[in-house]
Amino acid sequence: MSTIQGSLHHLWFRRGLISLPLPELRRSYHIHPGDVFHLIDLDGVFVLTPMKPMVPELSQESERARTEAELGMDELLSALREER
Repeated sequence: MSTIQGSLHHLWFRRGLISLPLPELRRSYHIHPGDVFHLIDLDGVFVLTPMKPMVPELSQESERARTEAELGMDELLSALREER
């Protein structure tokens, strides 16, 4: 994590959207258009934390497990049908 000089940064709010006008801050923290953040209200102090989508991570994990078990997609689907 890199440090951006200065501690005062302005955020612009409009229609529930936040605009962060400092490109170096967006690059430093890998913030991209469409990213979703969780807002925590600490008695008037707002903390934004990025929300990471779980589906791609779960998909990669299940594909890795399938590959390690040397299962083909047909075998995996057949095993799922048997479980039901």
